[in-house]
Amino acid sequence: MTDYDVIVIGGGISGLMSALALSKHGKSVLVLEKNGSVGGNCNSYMVDGFQVDTGPHAITHLKVGPLRRLMDEYFTYVPVFLDYGTYYVRTEKGLTKIPSNIQDFVTFDVLPRKDRLLLSQALTKALTLNAFGMLDVNQSVYDFLPKGLSKDTLDFVDAIAPFLSGKSMKETSVNRVLYGSSFVRDSVSEDIFKDETVENNNSYTAMLSDMLSKYQLTSRLSTLGRLATNKVAYAQAYPRGGLKSFLNSVLYSMPANVSIKTGERVSEIITLNGETTGVATDTDSYTADAVVYSGFVKTLPSLVPLPSDFKENVSRIEQTLSLTIWHGLSEKMKEFDYIGSEVWFKNGAYWAMPISNYDPGIAPKGKQLVGFTFIIDDKKNIESEKKRALEIIINAVPEIENKIEMTHYQVTIPEKAAVTINGYFAGQRSPIANLYLVGTDTDNRSMGVTRAGYSILELLKVMKEDKNL
Repeated sequence: MTDYDVIVIGGGISGLMSALALSKHGKSVLVLEKNGSVGGNCNSYMVDGFQVDTGPHAITHLKVGPLRRLMDEYFTYVPVFLDYGTYYVRTEKGLTKIPSNIQDFVTFDVLPRKDRLLLSQALTKALTLNAFGMLDVNQSVYDFLPKGLSKDTLDFVDAIAPFLSGKSMKETSVNRVLYGSSFVRDSVSEDIFKDETVENNNSYTAMLSDMLSKYQLTSRLSTLGRLATNKVAYAQAYPRGGLKSFLNSVLYSMPANVSIKTGERVSEIITLNGETTGVATDTDSYTADAVVYSGFVKTLPSLVPLPSDFKENVSRIEQTLSLTIWHGLSEKMKEFDYIGSEVWFKNGAYWAMPISNYDPGIAPKGKQLVGFTFIIDDKKNIESEKKRALEIIINAVPEIENKIEMTHYQVTIPEKAAVTINGYFAGQRSPIANLYLVGTDTDNRSMGVTRAGYSILELLKVMKEDKNL
């Protein structure tokens, strides 16, 4: 008899939500986390009276996406979500709304008029090709762009691309930009929560084919319709109380059949005759009918013998290193008097959020907290990258320099895999029976916590197919 039905390796948000879902299906679950606390990149903590998140976050696809499915089905406690607001671009003239449809592009005077027209034509072409299945999903943004664009326009596109994919426009596909900017919306896995048997006969097959045909036509028309109606921040939000409130909602929803052990580093995934039987830590060992690995898939070969082709594939997983600088300001600044976030793209790019605007309790009374995130070069000296980032912030908002009373740095890998043209995503099944994978390097839809949600729905689907759920 095994110690647990399922062992989850890793107590980040992917591992915790996996444990929650599996436990609600009656499984006894053990979560093993090597660090002293759980949550990973989905967390908040105090610094000199300011509550910082682990990087700025916009939680996406909350209307009908994976987190909505998971929360409706498994959460006992659901956080309060606040409308995300607006995406802006900052220039020397101030803030301008980032264009999200054709009308916005026409009036987007941050870029030259000729470039706006060329980008509008390119967007229309990309959406049309995508709607009819003719878009080359491996074509880069850089190669798809029309020729003759100005440096400012190229810099703007190259600033947006990393915040959608983690990499430059030369490594980001056009397809990714369409999805990341909500022109095309990801689908959610089929209903895994119901166990219904449908007779496979000709009439049912015909009905299904008819439904699929109508759905594809409707989907194509709605996609093209978004040329006029699209909103970048569609169904996006920020949790009241910061990221820790989302983490706490997961932890508070955990039933008694989940055990969480921190400070337990897994040193080996144990197998017998090609099947997973449990794990060993630095101090103990545990048996289970199935193991869910929510750590970095790139590190999986160090824990268990794997076929050479799988090891070669996971070695192709691309990652991004980010630097977030949190500035606690001595007073609220008019430059950050908005709800949402901003992008700066001149001589360096950042993505910034004044998160205390969502909830005043995140900063001391009368003060303000703003997070600035940069994609940095992991081959360069971190201290020099910090210095350069600070210079970019002051260049963008000169008035901030005399208002800073707290500065806090975070260097993280924001997602376990970047969505690049030649990158790799592992999926939920490993080559070893009953060893499953979950997290942001197993599913490339959306980003952050939402991408983790997609991966968990797929995990439940494959475990059900394997009769483990």
